[in-house]
Amino acid sequence: MATASDIPMDGQLPEVDSHSEERAAKRIKIDDAAAPQDQNGEAGQDTTRPLQNETEPTPEASKSSEANGEPAGRVKGMAPIKKEYLIDMSRNQDERPPTVDDDAAEGRGTNGRDQSQRDGEDSRSQGKKGKKKAKGQNTDRSFGRFDDAIPLCSSRAYSPEFSPKECRHGDSCKMCHDLRKYLREGRREDVEALGGKCPAFEAYGYCASGWKCRFVKSHMQEIEHADGRKELVLSDNRPPKAEVKETPKPKEDESAEAETSAEKGPDTEERAKSEDELRPDIYNVVTMGQKIQLNRKRLDFTKADQYIQWLNHEGGISQDFHHRRKDQPAMGLEDLRARFVDPPFKPSEKRRLYFGPETPTLAPLTTQGNLPFRRLCVELGCQATYSEMALGMPLLQGSKPDWTLMRAHKSEITPPKMNPGAIPLFDDYDNSRDLKFGAQISGSAHWVVTKAADVLNRYCPHLRLIDLNCGCPIDKVFKGGAGSALLEASGKLERMIRGMNAVSGEIPITAKIRTGVRKDRPTATQVIGKLAFGAREHRERLGAPGCAALTLHGRSREQRYTKTADWGYIGECAALIKTYNEEKARITDTIAEPDESTLPNAKDGRMYFLGNGDCFSHVDYYEHIENARVDTVMIGRGALIKPWIFEEIEKGQYLDKSSSERLGYIEKFVKYGLEAWGSDELGIGYTRRFLLEYLSFAHRYVPIGLLEHLPPRLNDRPPAYRGRDEMETLMASDNYKDWIKISEMFLGPVHPGFQFQPKHKSNAYEAEG
Repeated sequence: MATASDIPMDGQLPEVDSHSEERAAKRIKIDDAAAPQDQNGEAGQDTTRPLQNETEPTPEASKSSEANGEPAGRVKGMAPIKKEYLIDMSRNQDERPPTVDDDAAEGRGTNGRDQSQRDGEDSRSQGKKGKKKAKGQNTDRSFGRFDDAIPLCSSRAYSPEFSPKECRHGDSCKMCHDLRKYLREGRREDVEALGGKCPAFEAYGYCASGWKCRFVKSHMQEIEHADGRKELVLSDNRPPKAEVKETPKPKEDESAEAETSAEKGPDTEERAKSEDELRPDIYNVVTMGQKIQLNRKRLDFTKADQYIQWLNHEGGISQDFHHRRKDQPAMGLEDLRARFVDPPFKPSEKRRLYFGPETPTLAPLTTQGNLPFRRLCVELGCQATYSEMALGMPLLQGSKPDWTLMRAHKSEITPPKMNPGAIPLFDDYDNSRDLKFGAQISGSAHWVVTKAADVLNRYCPHLRLIDLNCGCPIDKVFKGGAGSALLEASGKLERMIRGMNAVSGEIPITAKIRTGVRKDRPTATQVIGKLAFGAREHRERLGAPGCAALTLHGRSREQRYTKTADWGYIGECAALIKTYNEEKARITDTIAEPDESTLPNAKDGRMYFLGNGDCFSHVDYYEHIENARVDTVMIGRGALIKPWIFEEIEKGQYLDKSSSERLGYIEKFVKYGLEAWGSDELGIGYTRRFLLEYLSFAHRYVPIGLLEHLPPRLNDRPPAYRGRDEMETLMASDNYKDWIKISEMFLGPVHPGFQFQPKHKSNAYEAEG
């Protein structure tokens, strides 16, 4: 694998031999801001020959670049690809690269008015033929159906041919009960990719998809009995199960599971066990009985209800306090303060967190932040991960899709790497007790997120933290009062954090926010003040709400992803966090030593601060830590486009990944997907769908070896170019049909009923009359 150190760069080259055959146009220029300090000159000093005339920018382009704050020769918004890789598009000017609307990265939808405005552009911008350009997002996407032609009854799905389970429907069952007929006519042929071997069976010695597996030939055999009959059986290479004393289930869970078994039959119970219990590398698996307890409102929330009742009382008094008349007598004000009462109980002391330069963090990503992708990122050096955003109310209702988001791979429950000398002596941080995986939830009311934190503490023991989403820009979430709507309701946000902190046990509570709702009215500093100190009427009596860490995304809800993240404002907020300790110490000296349970994190009450936005290289990462003074950087789209950004951060250099290496990551994603979602027709369909979602970002990666200037920038879009080989060119295609071709290399031909629509219409390439 080539690295950036293998590629000639300005400011780092020795004197060039006059007989060298290497063309100057093949060298990469590092922008002055990112250039390393040379031993014999200043940072960014050019010690190589100038670029040949054929690659020099025109004077007009240079003036335009410099006017926009860009170095000479670099055009703002366009990836600086070397001339020899460019494709001449002068004959087809209309096929310019579209500007991708990256609000899809966080699942943002647009209202009908904005959508119609973007879709119905003026015909003057639609080319000579007046064709309607496809813009905006595909909001109503469908992925079709991908199931077997003849469905196999669940009573036969995991059993030997001659020893099936009893079907509860009997003769009235419309499913197939003839195993050989199903294998012959009811399903598509086995997948030949991946060597024809089932990834789940290779990993666990058993396949949870049973006879429905599309790789079933790799883990089945035909046994001949003494009477001459031949029986089809599934292979089982699991090691002998050691006798481990299982933790007894609560009686209510046992009764709920018994009811489910009676209602749905033993075949359903067997299937549930196969899906949930036969993957030993998956943690935070919530049982069917626990979900039923939630769905039927049988779970005891007495403790949470007590705290919620106190929060309601406290909120009413706070309303009166903030809406009091200016001329209200002092006696009346004292009576108002006297109405405040202490909470019914104190929060438990939290497990200590640590964020530092050696802990690059993967952002919670809607759709793309699934378990296989997180597993790939952890393998490449990511030290902290988050679940996709789960909605608080569906969690309380026992919704299977939302509880599935809480599952973590075993690589995510290991401690993050850290430098032993990085933790101050006054911290009692225990790295051996730490994890990588945290959950993110959203909600519009304090009682919803308080109860959600309570049940997460009970059902998911392998959580590093519970993060409250205060930045989701989706219209449906925002209009419901959750997500970024909380940025303009800081009082409610404080109550939510207090409630979650009270019932989450030892799991710390964190929050992720944006700069504000509107770009011209940033409110993050006020929100940080509330979460760091608490409201004025609470500071002396209750202390801080207990937020262990804050993440700030450097954009407002109103801003589009075409605007760069405001790291200057992130730096201002980081400075505010740094002064928090000094202010806390002053309050402590004048009042009393605060209770440790009210402190956000660690014995000194430190609140960690993470920055988020546009990080696309190790240069960006360390620059933000150095200049913005954040504890670490959370990476979203940069990781989607090149997951090995975490490896670059760890090694401190650019990595020029070849097409074969990138294909290797795709193959790993596919294997991890089949292990997580199953290797049957349905699991392959899910894996293909999420692989295509991943490729919708990965195709935007421009190899380092093709660039004239470094560092690469996340919002730069490349002109038409060809790769260094055919596969690299194919992987750069923004046509979703090419992404499907790549998926067929690992998952076989697409199911006839499968459909895929990219989130952004510019990638669809559908002809419109």
